Amino acid sequence: MRGLKVLPSGRPGRGRLYVNLPDGQAVAWYDRQTNRISVLADDRREEILAVLRPYLSGTVSIGPPPVPSAADLRRLALPPDEDLAPNRPGEALLGELEHGTSGARARHRLRQDLTAQQRMGEILDALPESQGWRTLHSLGVPGVGRIDHLLLGPPGVFCVLTVPVRRQRVRVGDILLTVGRAEPRPDPRRVRLAARYATRVLTAPVTPVLALVDASRVEVAPSVRDIRVLQSPAVTPYLTEAATTLKPPDVEALFTLARDHRTWRGPGER
Repeated sequence: MRGLKVLPSGRPGRGRLYVNLPDGQAVAWYDRQTNRISVLADDRREEILAVLRPYLSGTVSIGPPPVPSAADLRRLALPPDEDLAPNRPGEALLGELEHGTSGARARHRLRQDLTAQQRMGEILDALPESQGWRTLHSLGVPGVGRIDHLLLGPPGVFCVLTVPVRRQRVRVGDILLTVGRAEPRPDPRRVRLAARYATRVLTAPVTPVLALVDASRVEVAPSVRDIRVLQSPAVTPYLTEAATTLKPPDVEALFTLARDHRTWRGPGER
């Protein structure tokens, strides 16, 4: 068993568990949805079973992996440090709050943003993977900042920017968004830019979404047609009732590409 490591892939408790050698090469994985262990190195089968045993439940099937798709091959080659799938909602804000030096007012706003992202993340993470939904959180976008949530599923790919509203009125225009009496903020422009970048790197249409948390009233300018403005908790009905545009293999291929941190780096960073 020495040298074998079990590493999670995807959201905690829901993705696969990979058994890797010290150099990061995968020798097996345990799919918790199908309760199956796929073994790549049959000569190490007993070691693999021993290191996975604490994570197993019920009747588990064991055997060689199915013929891998292109997405499977890319995922197997993905170094753990480059995998964005384990990111929690608000991952970047957690780091800022823990290590940042902002003043009390700025930290209060960070906490509000974090709470909103965590609540929206819970809603998106609850969409069933068995029905083809995949979610990533806190993705860095060069020149834009971050995508709070990237949602992939049968209706397509959605770039979600979360807005904490706190029971106030929201007015959404082409360029600016106003919450209550606060200064207008450029969220519509930001989410458009992020969705355009995502469309380019994923080579697939990405819909910009403004997700408003706890809004008392929402006014959207008639000229705003390209951005979806959704309010929690009505996000789920909209998504589950939307028309299907992607097949399961397409969702998996895009998810595999999107979870690779190298996909999002600027040209000078690769």
